[in-house]
Amino acid sequence: MKVSKAQAQANRAHIVETAASLFRERGYDGVGVADLMAAAGFTHGGFYKHFGSKTDLMAEAASCGLAQSAEVAAGMDLAGFLTYYLSRQHRDTPGDGCTMAALCADASRQPESVKAAFAAGIEAQLSRPDPQDGLPEAGADDEGRARRIALMAQAVGALVLSRSCPDDAPLADEILDVCRADVLARLSPE
Repeated sequence: MKVSKAQAQANRAHIVETAASLFRERGYDGVGVADLMAAAGFTHGGFYKHFGSKTDLMAEAASCGLAQSAEVAAGMDLAGFLTYYLSRQHRDTPGDGCTMAALCADASRQPESVKAAFAAGIEAQLSRPDPQDGLPEAGADDEGRARRIALMAQAVGALVLSRSCPDDAPLADEILDVCRADVLARLSPE
């Protein structure tokens, strides 16, 4: 049975969204094409009707996941977002969480198309205007951009460090608690 163009696009979008979640949860090397397609409800053979390679899907799924993360951030003020971001709840749900924290280390060893998707997503987050965040307007080489980069790096790094500890380790929570308190203190007007 022939699939309509609209249905083929919907199927592709579903595969990309499924891949974005699975890659965040298991890493790029932890998800095979057959497992991915089964999780999306399709046969392995249909993969190459949608994508030229797994790398093509990885780049598209990275863009999708980064856009999903940006949507979550857009719905919150910066302090609220950082409070959630540096929480045990976020730490314990990588499949639903931040693509950067889940996959930046993996992305650094991937082809340029995956790295380019990450760079574009990071840049979009850095240049996202938020007059309520208390930071100077983001520009090319200004204090606001530098502060956004530092906050992003600390938040992502804290989540990565916390996830690298055993789930029940007191250190996992301590890392989140210390970094959350530090970034929130730096956001408060002096």
